[in-house]
Amino acid sequence: MAKRVVPSAFPAPFVATPAQFGAAVRAAQTASGMTLEETALALGVAKQALQSLERGTSSVGLALALRVAHALGVAVL
Repeated sequence: MAKRVVPSAFPAPFVATPAQFGAAVRAAQTASGMTLEETALALGVAKQALQSLERGTSSVGLALALRVAHALGVAVL
């Protein structure tokens, strides 16, 4: 059976920093039961881009960050 990303409401009362955003993405990815590689493949993004998001680095564009957040169910205020 193929794994797939299923968005679910993820408790994130407020994301104020890139590091907090990255932590929320990592927690949602871990909760999905998928590896980093599986998640990146399912979302159609490079593994390195997903790692950058999780680390909270600024090298990832807003559009990609929002797409990943939406797919993983991370709330963005």
